[in-house]
Amino acid sequence: MTATTAPARTGADRPQRVRRGGIASRTARAFYWMVLPAFALFFLLHTLPVLQGVYYSFTDSPGYGPYEFVGLANYVALFSDDRVLHAYLFTFQFAIVSTILVNVIALAVAMALNSRIKFRTTLRAVYFVPYVLAILVVGYVFQYLFAISIPAIAQSLGNERFSTSILGDENLAWIAIVVLAVWQAAAFNIVLYLAGLQTVPHELYEAASLDGAGSWRKFTSITFPMIWSFFIINMVLALKGFLQVFDHVIAMTGGGPGTATESVGVLIYKGGFQGGEFGYQLANAVVFMVVIIVFALVQFRVLQRGEGNVA
Repeated sequence: MTATTAPARTGADRPQRVRRGGIASRTARAFYWMVLPAFALFFLLHTLPVLQGVYYSFTDSPGYGPYEFVGLANYVALFSDDRVLHAYLFTFQFAIVSTILVNVIALAVAMALNSRIKFRTTLRAVYFVPYVLAILVVGYVFQYLFAISIPAIAQSLGNERFSTSILGDENLAWIAIVVLAVWQAAAFNIVLYLAGLQTVPHELYEAASLDGAGSWRKFTSITFPMIWSFFIINMVLALKGFLQVFDHVIAMTGGGPGTATESVGVLIYKGGFQGGEFGYQLANAVVFMVVIIVFALVQFRVLQRGEGNVA
């Protein structure tokens, strides 16, 4: 028996492999060069200012002129400042109430739009309009509504309770800001919930109907568990956004009456840029940044644990 000899290997395919490797290498370098400008801009316009802000938070800088290094004095003073504590209390109160309301309303509207109703596509576009409008412009419209229109209507109806603007009431002014914030933010949440509802197979609803399940049973056993991941995203993004509330307050009350509706963002702006407390309010901003990060991580972890129970 004669052994068959394998054909001699030539180097014809080696240049091809080299060429392919060279193309892949050049493509990888091209990706890096494409990302580098964006990374540089992000570092210069975001990361570097943040690092500078952290540095100035350890100083008594008024925002201009000479300053001295004061260490942790600014951070220590924050925890004994009644105005700062009140701003945090108002911000969290506003954020929690607004987050709950916007998710309940957005989910209800999304379920209505997802059903078989007429002009469904047109209504989706109409509901998204508030999200693309400037908050300051809409805020001044709502300010006129609460300051002029509603009191005038209440007076004509003989209602003394709302015959004066609630924007001047320390106990009710925050409600007007919540109304504006929820109205404006619901659009984005509606879009996310609509995307989630479209992932639910209709066969599940048909099978549930055959078993005699009602609308509430379908929602709790099928709809809500299937869109739980979208619910997590909406809750985290809504809470993060509402904790950073600024434009709504500036347009509606300016933080008043007094400091009743002064959020942390408004306090940082007023104190840092108008009150000569640049270094002090930067310390407040650093603390607030850490609070938002921790709060978002805890919320995300809790909701993720709840996903297993719901499923």
